[in-house]
Amino acid sequence: MKKLLLFVGVLFLVSCASRKNVVQFQDAESLPEINIDSIYHHPEIQVNDILKIDLTALEPESLMPFQFEKSLTGSTGARQIELLKLEGYLVSKEGVINYPGLGEVAVEGKTTQEVQVLLKEKLSSFVKDVEVKVRLLNFKFTVMGEVKAPGTYTISEETVTLPQALGMAGDLTIQGERKNVLIFRNNQGVITSKRIDLTSVDWMNTPYYFLKQNDMVYVEPNNPRVKSAGFIGNVGNLISVVSIVMSAAVLIFR
Repeated sequence: MKKLLLFVGVLFLVSCASRKNVVQFQDAESLPEINIDSIYHHPEIQVNDILKIDLTALEPESLMPFQFEKSLTGSTGARQIELLKLEGYLVSKEGVINYPGLGEVAVEGKTTQEVQVLLKEKLSSFVKDVEVKVRLLNFKFTVMGEVKAPGTYTISEETVTLPQALGMAGDLTIQGERKNVLIFRNNQGVITSKRIDLTSVDWMNTPYYFLKQNDMVYVEPNNPRVKSAGFIGNVGNLISVVSIVMSAAVLIFR
């Protein structure tokens, strides 16, 4: 019986995660002032992005050859967003959009601000005092692994930080490895990866503080989670089994 009690005690100690492996941003007091403009870069347009392009001019009728007919009347909320995507400009695998009156316009690798300038230059030859506004409609990212709500998320903004993305996914589970979060990023057709230690704040002063569209965040399981993936699902279940055995032993041998 003493051996059983000792075994349960060891299991309990093993199952208790230490503070240094669970608490995030432990050295927050050492975080220097960060100039957001130095680490934030407007998202560069990628293949399969959908762009919303709005035009205005002193003579609105002069814009007709350069616009598709819109059908958003009476639509609200999520339906309006889906209609906007359908009526937006899809970036082809060649990195171009097919714009009415202008033909193919190369946009891949450019920011929305750069596309605004480009379209304004092209349209100014035909339309007086034209103004252009370009917005990305399907900024999305994926969070996988040891989080409470893994999945692919689409947002209407063009910026999201790594903490915000993890928050949208319900935060890490207790089994998530905080010291080794992986970010996969598509840089103009080349996939790169970066490992982030969430228990520290050093990474906040890097380009990975802000996610880019189509980034994938993977939270790998910690060692206890990996070890518990065997015969018995987790330490908690194992303790329950041992408790039942102990109770039975007490009833039998008392």
